[in-house]
Amino acid sequence: MALTTDILASYRRPGAVLRRRAGGVVREDRALITLMMACALIFVAQWPRLSREAFVTEQELNMLLGGALLGWLFVAPLGLYAIAAFSHLVARLLGGQGTWYGARMALFWALLAAAPLWLLWGLVAGLIGPGPALSATGVVALGAFLAIWIAGLFAVERGER
Repeated sequence: MALTTDILASYRRPGAVLRRRAGGVVREDRALITLMMACALIFVAQWPRLSREAFVTEQELNMLLGGALLGWLFVAPLGLYAIAAFSHLVARLLGGQGTWYGARMALFWALLAAAPLWLLWGLVAGLIGPGPALSATGVVALGAFLAIWIAGLFAVERGER
C-alpha cells in the first residue's frame, strides 16, 4: 500500500498496519528511513512556529532553523533508538515476545503516522500562537502518537504474524 494510505489506516488499525510494514525480513534500512522521514516532517512542522518566534523576538530565523535541524535530524534519532530499546526491555519484563526491530518499527511508525498532526500543530503555533487551540492540537497529536505506538508495540510484542 501507499505510505499515505498506511498512515490513514494507522488511525483505525495501527497493529495490523505495523505488522504488515514490519513483517517478513528484518530491514533496518526500512526502520531508518521511517525514522528519518518522521523526523524530517516534524522538523518541517517547526518552521511556522520558528518563523513567528523569530519575528516576535527579533532573532535570526536561520539560527533557529539550524538548531531545530540539528535537534530533529541528528540528535532525536539517537534518542529515539534508545527509547525504542527501553520500550522493548519493558515489554520483555512484562512477557513480550517481540524483537528489537519490531519495537523500533512500532515507535518509528507511530512518529511517522502522527506527523500530519504535528504539521497541523506547527501551523497552529505559527498562525495563531500560544493559547487553547495550540494546546488542544498538541494534546490530540500527542494522543494519536501514543495510541498508535502502544497499539503497535502490543501487536509486535505479542509475536503475532
